Amino acid sequence: MKKKVLFVLSLLFGLMFINAGLNKFFNYMPMPKDLPASMMKVMTAFMEISWLMPLVGAAEVVGGVLFITNKYRALGAIIIFPVMIGILLTNIISAPSGLPIALVLLLINLWVIFENRKKYLPMIS
Repeated sequence: MKKKVLFVLSLLFGLMFINAGLNKFFNYMPMPKDLPASMMKVMTAFMEISWLMPLVGAAEVVGGVLFITNKYRALGAIIIFPVMIGILLTNIISAPSGLPIALVLLLINLWVIFENRKKYLPMIS
């Protein structure tokens, strides 16, 4: 049962990140009109750094695809983790309304990292 729940959560998590990453390249989801002014400043600053959004988008797509596959889920979780920290900090500082979903996504990511902790041991020993 635990494996099925983890697979479903990993599939949804991965698809969300693939979608978010592809949107950074193709801009098919419009920006909400009711974004706080502080969030608009943050997004404008991110857009000024021309290489940042493609880098984050590529990390989200690659990490999302790897997160879905059982064999490479541990690698996908590590690739997405820095992006997840950025999402969390952005929501804490600029847009607190998105904090609940950011925390849920962080918990899913941390659960996958915890479940795969044995795979990370060779990197730190």
